[in-house]
Amino acid sequence: MTARPLAASSSTAGFFQALPILPPQYTTLESLPEAVKTQYNSSVEASDDKVVARIIDLYLSPDATKVTKHAHHLARLSLNPSVLVHATDAETNHPVLRPLSTFGAENKYDPLWTTVGWQKLKVIGYREGIVSVAYEKSNTRFNRRIHHGCPQSMTDGAATLLDKHRSDSDADQPGRGKVVEEAYRRLTSRDPNIAWTSGQWMTERSGGSDVSGTETVATRMSTQELDQEANDGRDVDADGMPLGPWKVDGFKWFSSATDSEMAVLLARTSKGGLSAFYMPMRRRVGDKVPSVGMINEEAPLQSELNGVRIQRLKNKLGTKSLPTAELELKGARGWLIGKEGQGVREISAVLNITRLHTAGGSVANWAPGLAISRAYSKVRKVRGGLLQDNPAHITWMAEETVKYHAAAHFVFLRIAMQGALEQDWEKMVANTKAEQLIPRDKATVAVLLRLLLPVMKAQVSVASVHGLRQCMECLGGVGYCENNEDGGLLNIAKIYRDNLVNPIWEGTVSVMAEDDVRVLTDKRLGDGDILANIFTPWIKKVLACYGTAFDTEVTIVEERMQALLRLVHGASKEEMLCCGREILENLEAIVSSVALMYDAHANPDSVARAVAVRWVYSKSLSPEVSRTAQGWRQSMQMDRHIFLGESKALVEMQAKL
Repeated sequence: MTARPLAASSSTAGFFQALPILPPQYTTLESLPEAVKTQYNSSVEASDDKVVARIIDLYLSPDATKVTKHAHHLARLSLNPSVLVHATDAETNHPVLRPLSTFGAENKYDPLWTTVGWQKLKVIGYREGIVSVAYEKSNTRFNRRIHHGCPQSMTDGAATLLDKHRSDSDADQPGRGKVVEEAYRRLTSRDPNIAWTSGQWMTERSGGSDVSGTETVATRMSTQELDQEANDGRDVDADGMPLGPWKVDGFKWFSSATDSEMAVLLARTSKGGLSAFYMPMRRRVGDKVPSVGMINEEAPLQSELNGVRIQRLKNKLGTKSLPTAELELKGARGWLIGKEGQGVREISAVLNITRLHTAGGSVANWAPGLAISRAYSKVRKVRGGLLQDNPAHITWMAEETVKYHAAAHFVFLRIAMQGALEQDWEKMVANTKAEQLIPRDKATVAVLLRLLLPVMKAQVSVASVHGLRQCMECLGGVGYCENNEDGGLLNIAKIYRDNLVNPIWEGTVSVMAEDDVRVLTDKRLGDGDILANIFTPWIKKVLACYGTAFDTEVTIVEERMQALLRLVHGASKEEMLCCGREILENLEAIVSSVALMYDAHANPDSVARAVAVRWVYSKSLSPEVSRTAQGWRQSMQMDRHIFLGESKALVEMQAKL
């Protein structure tokens, strides 16, 4: 028999890997055509990311169709080529600083350039309500924080801060009330023509999370100074609102969202301590003036930066689309927010939100990494078969999926509690499957939020970094490349780079450990013992919901509880700081285990149960404890359920074939 002649590959001939098809991560049955809807038993089954669908089912009532339909829409919008083209543009064309005019004068008017793609993405975000939905207070029947998925965390934090002070007296700062009201309106608007974003300027050369070395100074202006500014036409911001009676001078070392319309910042005042200020980014200068080439016509009112000089843009490893800069403030006009000297307390309202978003963003970055890995595993050919049929690969990725589910449930439990604090429990929790998970008492919720926020921010952000590295490895060399082709859908490297900031931004793991020790030693919380009087009773009450469904797993969690109590009770603050990271690890293991078991109990499913059991056993402190032995075939079948999301019927059908 004549041998077939060898054929050499070329740039246009030979093997080409089929492009993975990335499906929408969430699907709700009510948004599907009737003919398609009958193929699925639930939205969980229809969704590619099962944990997202399960979380929505857990925390929202069945009649929250406004939320589920919007989530369905966003899952498809994020994959739309009309959106992906903007994302690719923003990723490949980074912000540019143009500090000088043609003839070398300082450019005070428009020194910062961002690409059209970046600007269009912001417009899409405004229209979809990624900030505003959390503040649309007519929506009382569902948890607005579960609906809220905001990458514009500083804008959300600033809106939360200003919302607290909308009704403050402005006797000491005439005009402050209407300025704060207008800024809040713009921060929470869906209209791209008026909507704002906000920066948050705290970090200085002396420190990041430690603001005690702040060198920025705010000075109350005299009547003569204010009159002079008014005479010079420099007394209103770019939108015609009056500028504040404080001038701020100093240097901010790491200022993200430099293209925002406003900022919240800390500065020292003569009375001592740090104070919080609201500052518009731009101010008007002079009257309407003719522009070059315009005859007998008036140009729009000119504006310039409000006493801000952008010294340079940071050359970051990731989040390159987002302009981050070093800023010199010289006579920047602003308004005092809250009481003078209480700036740290005021800014904590912003930090609570931004840290919440950091953990949420970490999970949101991890999710597409696993989605890409699933899609790739279904089409990648290896050794005559598909990667999804490789036992070692499936077992590995199933383990990574379990970690992701644990992180997602931890984050959304904390988010749901935030919503319970802001809204009426009876209206938005009582009619959901989470009514036995989220305490009814707001004081209890507030203390739990304070305890768990540093844990979640630290542990989830680090876990997502490790998880995304695994997803990169799943794709081999392709995962290591910056894949901006095909809308950038397979660019895990970019997601990984962007996500690396999360364990650092808004406080490193060590800073979070210190924060949690501060909570644990605060005698004002939990009648002097937050673990014994708040945390432990809550955990025990939730564990009691399971009956005998998770007997062994409950024992493992209780052993973790005892280990945590041994670390904390009787220990000095210095001792706790030495084992701060261990405290974080114990709290994460306990809460994420409880959340996973509760979900599997509230919405019974063999895969959800397997995920919970695997996670709890992975956190056991007893090395001799192991999961009930299964045959490798059964174990691999469950691995496929967990990672690929395949239904039992499909797996059984494939096995018969």
